[in-house]
Amino acid sequence: MLLTAFKLIVGLMTNSLGILAEAAHSGLDLVAAVVTLVAVNVSARPPDLGHHYGHGKVENLSALFETVLLLVTCAWIIYESFQRLVFRSVQVDASIWAFVVMLVSIIIDYSRSGVLSRAAKKFKSQALEADALHFRTDIWSSSVVILGLILVRLGESLPGFHLMTQADSVAALTVAGIVIYVS
Repeated sequence: MLLTAFKLIVGLMTNSLGILAEAAHSGLDLVAAVVTLVAVNVSARPPDLGHHYGHGKVENLSALFETVLLLVTCAWIIYESFQRLVFRSVQVDASIWAFVVMLVSIIIDYSRSGVLSRAAKKFKSQALEADALHFRTDIWSSSVVILGLILVRLGESLPGFHLMTQADSVAALTVAGIVIYVS
């Protein structure tokens, strides 16, 4: 929750769509984590009169639900990116805070992905495996946002490279593409 709040605050401070997209994505990560926790607990129940073969399919439904949430987030990111690229100009402040929040995000996602991957193998859990993959993808998307912020900074400081200031919106589109592919 702190990471999501940190991304949201810095994204609003800097007007970075890439960081705001990551904040929305992190917010969905919170929802997805709760859904996964519930799914794993329900799927571990033994068979009963209403479920002769057990409750294991709940994990599959959990993974499907998480995928749908990711796709809805991507639709918003794509819409907002096109708005910024085509219809309105937004000044992005690629400050040190923008880079700090994304580096912190990468470190946390790397740690979470490793823990979830080991747990998925140990418990043979598709839901935990999906979450581990999700956080590995977050590392790539955060890296793309950092690249976009670097290009924004270069575009502001180099004469004749003003178009590079739109790299944040292009980075947000790239994040959406990565997430859609993995989903």
